[in-house]
Amino acid sequence: MTTDSLHSHPTETNATGLSQSAAPSASDTPVDAAELPLDGGLPAADLPPGWLAVNALDLEAQGVARRPDGKVVFIDGALPFEIVSAQVNRKKNNWEQATLTEIHRESSQRVRPGCAHFGLHAGACGGCKMQHLQVSAQVAVKQRVLEDNLWHLGKVKPENLLRPIEGPAWGYRYRARLSVRHVVKKGTVLVGFHERKSRYVADMQECPVLPPHVNAMLMPLRELIAGMAARDTCPQIELACGDSVTALVLRHLEPLSQGDLDRLEAFANQHGVQWWLQSKGPDTVRLMKPGGPVLSYALPEFGITMPFKPTDFTQVNPHINRVLVTRALRLLDVQRDERVIDWFCGLGNFTLPLATQAREVLGIEGSETLVARSRENYSANQATRSAGEALCPTGFVARNLFEMTPEMLVADGYADRWLVDPPREGAFALAKALSDLHQQHLAQPGSLPTGWNAPKRIVYVSCNPATLARDAGLLVHQGGYRCVSAGAVNMFPHTAHVESMAVFERTDAWL
Repeated sequence: MTTDSLHSHPTETNATGLSQSAAPSASDTPVDAAELPLDGGLPAADLPPGWLAVNALDLEAQGVARRPDGKVVFIDGALPFEIVSAQVNRKKNNWEQATLTEIHRESSQRVRPGCAHFGLHAGACGGCKMQHLQVSAQVAVKQRVLEDNLWHLGKVKPENLLRPIEGPAWGYRYRARLSVRHVVKKGTVLVGFHERKSRYVADMQECPVLPPHVNAMLMPLRELIAGMAARDTCPQIELACGDSVTALVLRHLEPLSQGDLDRLEAFANQHGVQWWLQSKGPDTVRLMKPGGPVLSYALPEFGITMPFKPTDFTQVNPHINRVLVTRALRLLDVQRDERVIDWFCGLGNFTLPLATQAREVLGIEGSETLVARSRENYSANQATRSAGEALCPTGFVARNLFEMTPEMLVADGYADRWLVDPPREGAFALAKALSDLHQQHLAQPGSLPTGWNAPKRIVYVSCNPATLARDAGLLVHQGGYRCVSAGAVNMFPHTAHVESMAVFERTDAWL
């Protein structure tokens, strides 16, 4: 809705069901919201009582405003540069949490959500938090979150900003964990994400962030589970899509009857999916009907195919992953005579493409299972390549990377370049071990083992800007590196999740 329409309709309802008004709700002096500054710089004291000027979004996609006394208010559903009213749900000494109730001036970046289940209403799905914000603006917000974290937490300012990596905004989510709930009072089965701020499963009839063929299966899945004898003991369905195979992992707390197995098989034949069954922990996951095509995804630019199991960690968004791998390797700029270490290598998402460019690669990962899978993937890909395109010698090691020491780092040998792709906890122990070696080098030149040096370049792929900023602060201020570039990656459109990439280069302090 535009500002002009607000002028012509003093009170209307927008796409999220919120009231929008061009007149003050709690003031004797009429105020035209359209005449208020657009830069978020309006003093809070100049607003009518109860009105709030939103000037930012936080990491949870909540609008951030300040009251006249300086208290911060986090507002669910509000966007920067909006003038709003809100219902306070929680109060602390220095901040409040609130929910948007009325928009007096709407952001030009506010859009109609693409999913009927998104919003602030009772029962709304909690899977997405930013569908009301235009996609390019979402990316801009995430880029700003990255820059703010690097500076405020790490005191690091990249020398260059990378262009954000973007891709399809809908139908991108190839990995998902869908909760299942038989609601006896309603006489139905629910399959989907949880309601916002609730343990209840949302009554989802569609989900446009899922691939179209999976979106079309939501209602048939509900009917399937409702017709099963085990409908009360199947709490979860995990989705894993490959390039040509869709796998569904059914968590079942009790053994399934033959009748239920027959229903699952009929569903698989009708919808072209593979059922995997999980009776207890992840190690119990098994293919219901052995044989058939293998679950995998391709990295065509490198001639790599990655088989995986549905419970293995793979990126949610395969479209972005292809671009992410390509950019990471371009920024790392590996030469044919160089050795590379891929830290937190997983099942080889970066390791195998690196093996098409380097002299030698070492992949290090905490999970023994993923290390075994990465070795299998390396062998399988090596077997399909011609002699002139063979992958370089590549080793894989299982190790707890949250307990790295300088001694362990030296024992891994000199690598010209590093690729670091940690989980949300970041790579603090690794960054600290490298920084400790640098401090040792400064205090005692020549004390490092002969032939060992810090990597010339590090590309760090992050899924948490706060831990990236912490680790970047170590590398820049104690580790002898400069942050030459950083940029956001919109791996999860419509969510507040911020994926990013940063590049570090060794300074002359190591020489």
